[in-house]
Amino acid sequence: MRPSEFILVLDFGSQYTQLIARRIRELGVYSEVQPFNFPIDEIVRSKPKGIILSGGPASVYENGSPQVDVKLFELGIPVLGFCRYIINNSINSSNFIDNP
Repeated sequence: MRPSEFILVLDFGSQYTQLIARRIRELGVYSEVQPFNFPIDEIVRSKPKGIILSGGPASVYENGSPQVDVKLFELGIPVLGFCRYIINNSINSSNFIDNP
């Protein structure tokens, strides 16, 4: 059974996905790994406190590469993207990382 507060890790094929989840658990926070195409309605229903996009080996410019569902960024849940997903989010939705 899942605790009421957890971090959802969406796996886009990174070799580090399980390591990311384990590090979160080592901090005393439950984490759960699901595939990159985990349905948005399931994410909403499960109510994660945050979402991590694991990154992966495919290029953001590669045809047929796994894509982030843009609805994910409209849920009001904090999202941390590793590697290509920071770039992908910036390209597809004009969300850029600001330097404070």
